[in-house]
Amino acid sequence: MSEQEIRDERLKKLDALRAAGMNPYPVDSHRDMSNADAGTAFDDLEASGRKVHLGGRVMSLRGQGGIAFADIFDGSTPFDSTQDKSLTTGGTGRMQIVLQKADMDEALFDLFVATVDTGDFVEASGVMFKTKRGERSLKVEKWRMLAKSLLPMPAEHFGIKDEELILRQRYLDILLNPEVRAMFGRRTRFWQAARNFYIERGFLEVETPILENSPGGADARPFKTHHNALDIDVYLRISCGELWQKELLVAGFPKVFEIGRIFRNEGQSREHLQDYTQLESYEAYSDMQKGMEFLKELYRHIVKEVYGKYTFEVNAHTVDFAEEWPLIDFCAVIQEKFGINPLTCTEEEAIQAVRDAQIQVGETLNKPRAIDHLWKSIRKTISGPAFLVGVPVYLEPLAKRSANNPDIVERLQVILAGSEMGKAFSELNDPQDQRARFEEQQRMRDAGDDEAQRLDEDYVCAMEFGMPPAFGFGVSERLFSFLENRPAHEAQLFPLLRPSPRD
Repeated sequence: MSEQEIRDERLKKLDALRAAGMNPYPVDSHRDMSNADAGTAFDDLEASGRKVHLGGRVMSLRGQGGIAFADIFDGSTPFDSTQDKSLTTGGTGRMQIVLQKADMDEALFDLFVATVDTGDFVEASGVMFKTKRGERSLKVEKWRMLAKSLLPMPAEHFGIKDEELILRQRYLDILLNPEVRAMFGRRTRFWQAARNFYIERGFLEVETPILENSPGGADARPFKTHHNALDIDVYLRISCGELWQKELLVAGFPKVFEIGRIFRNEGQSREHLQDYTQLESYEAYSDMQKGMEFLKELYRHIVKEVYGKYTFEVNAHTVDFAEEWPLIDFCAVIQEKFGINPLTCTEEEAIQAVRDAQIQVGETLNKPRAIDHLWKSIRKTISGPAFLVGVPVYLEPLAKRSANNPDIVERLQVILAGSEMGKAFSELNDPQDQRARFEEQQRMRDAGDDEAQRLDEDYVCAMEFGMPPAFGFGVSERLFSFLENRPAHEAQLFPLLRPSPRD
C-alpha cells in the first residue's frame, strides 16, 4: 500500500474510535509509572497484584484469535553513561502488553484489534505477570487511545536508509535507532560535564547578547538582520560573548564562562556548521602556561565522565587523552615543511608557497590567509592531543604578545585528529595595542577580507578602564562530533537543511 492509502485507512480507524465513544486524542493520561520503573519493580508489582497504568508508543503488534500482544515504548530507557546501553539493573522503556479476550470486555478487545496500529500511543491498565515464555508483561484489563498516528513508521528492523531523510525526519531516526538516541544522551552529558567542571572551580556561568551591533571575538562572516523596534541592523554573534565576557573581567568578576549558540554565515563541511553550540571561558590572573594544565584536566574530565575512557579512534587517527600533550611550534613546522618563515616572508612568498603546494583555496589570498592554509595542510597529519603555539601576531588580534618574541602571541590551540579542537590565549589587555590590531583588521576588511574583525570602540573603551591579565578559552560542539566520530551535522538534533519538497 502507498503511504496515502495507509493514511486513508487510518483515518477510517480514527472514525471507528470516535464512533465507539473513545477520544483518539484525550487531554489527560492516567499513566502512573514509566515502563522503565515498572520493569525495575516488576517482582514486587507481580507479587502484590497492584494495578498499574502504563503508556507508550506501539512499536510492534502480533497475535491471533482471542489474544493480542503489543510492545509499547515510552522513552524512559536509562542509558549507562559509559556503556551506551540500558542498565542491566533496571527496566527499559519498552514493555509488552497482553490483551486476552476472555479476561476483558470483548468490545474493548475487538476495538483494539480493529483500530490500533504501530506508531499509535496507547494507555493500558492491569497487573504485571510473566507469560509462558517468561516474558515480563502487563495483563491488560482496560486500554484507551492516547494519540492515533496517521502515517506509518518505517519497520524497526530496517529503519530509515535515505541519508537526507534521516536528518529531515530525525524524530523517526531517534525513535528507531537506539544508538542515535544514546548519542544525544551523551551530548547532554558532554555539556553537563563541562559545566560541572567550571562550576566546581568557582566560575560564574553568564549569558551574553546574541544580537550585536558589531560582531566580534572571531574571524568569521556574520548573519545580518534588522531590528524593527530600534530600526537598526544587527548581527547574530560569531563568538560566545568573548568581548562581553572580557568586559565582565573589567567589571570585577574573576572567572566567567558561557555555553551557548553562535552563528557563522560560512561554508558547510564535515567539521563546520553555521549554527552551533560553543563554550567560552575567561579567568583573570591566569595565562596560557597555566591554562595548558587546566585544559588537559578539562578534556580528560569530559571524556572520562561521558565515555569512561581516554582513547578514541577518530578519522583514521588514534587519540589518547591520557598521554602527554606535546607542543608544536607554528612557525617551525611551516618552515620545515614549506621553506618559508611566517614571521619574515613577504605576502608574495606566502601566496606562492600555497600555489607551489597545490593547496586549493576558495578566497582571495593575503599573507595571513595564505599562511593559515599552509598550516591547515600540516594539521591534517597530526593525531594529537597536542598544543599548537607560536602563532604570529597578524593571525590573532585578541591575544597578548609573547614576552620573549613580540612578533608572536601567547595563543594555543588544541589539536586532535587532524583538526583544531579548542583555542585559548593570554588575553590582550593593552588598550593601545588592541586598538592598533583592530585597525589593522579593519584595513584588511576594507581591502575585501570579509572575515577580518571590526574595530569595536566600546570594547576598547572598556579596556581603557583597566582589564586584568587573563586566560581565555573556547571550544565548540565539534569536539563532541569528533569523539563520536561523526560529521558535525549528524551530531546535532536538528541540523539546518534546505526546505523539503512538501514545504
